Amino acid sequence: MFSTIGKAIKWIGQHFLGMLFLLIAFVVLMPTSTTELRPANLQEIQLVGPIMNADAILKEIEDIQKDPKIKGVLLNVNSPGGAVPPSIEIAYAIKALKEHKPVVAYASGIMASGSYYASIYANTIIVNPGSIVGSIGVIMESANIEELMKTIGIETQIVKQGTYKEAGTPTRKWTPEERAELETLTKDTYELFVKDVAEARALDINDSKNYADAHIFSAKRAKDAGLIDRVGVKSQAKAEVEKLAKIKDPVWKEKDKLESFMEQFATKGMMQLQSYFYGLKASF
Repeated sequence: MFSTIGKAIKWIGQHFLGMLFLLIAFVVLMPTSTTELRPANLQEIQLVGPIMNADAILKEIEDIQKDPKIKGVLLNVNSPGGAVPPSIEIAYAIKALKEHKPVVAYASGIMASGSYYASIYANTIIVNPGSIVGSIGVIMESANIEELMKTIGIETQIVKQGTYKEAGTPTRKWTPEERAELETLTKDTYELFVKDVAEARALDINDSKNYADAHIFSAKRAKDAGLIDRVGVKSQAKAEVEKLAKIKDPVWKEKDKLESFMEQFATKGMMQLQSYFYGLKASF
């Protein structure tokens, strides 16, 4: 029996690339849906996983802006947040898109920190009853591996110009001056975050302790705080897009089969690793 199993494993190893090619070819060439015979007039954008780079989603938004056939957009969010610049890029791109086509942001899982920032300018924010929303805050962190370096006999050699050039280093404890500098940076970023949320959601910025301050809300409490508009499921979010876009015969755009296959084939593990090891950066 073990010999048979071993031969099977060996055969799979020798023919893996060929099997993968045939699988991709099958996915690409399989019969298309009949709905593709009619041009799509609505489109879903997915914001999933840690936000480390906004290029792909910005390209999707740009293509939608240029496509006169697409009349409305669903931004499907399930992300814990991420780096500051790409989160802001997505938020402002959605703001610009909303000027021409209605956008509904839907939290299918987590809509927190940077992913909430990315969603604030949507016409309507709808959240799954079991979703987590909020965490409006900024964090900057780094390990202190000084004792470990001493244990294994490693010393750093540094030449620098500028008092704060080494701020955030993991090789020693930060000085009080360095910590104060980093706290100023996170404070500036946090104030920008709160300002944009307050303006986008018509909230009182002087009351931000109640809806910001890194509070984590259930869907119901997020609605009570004014961070979202409705609690509902995806079908209701799609219906809202159709309503705002004034579409009576909705046809949702389907992704290219190869692109969809590769997205499913790729693992989320690398994204998670990247979120933990991208260095000292302010993040939402």
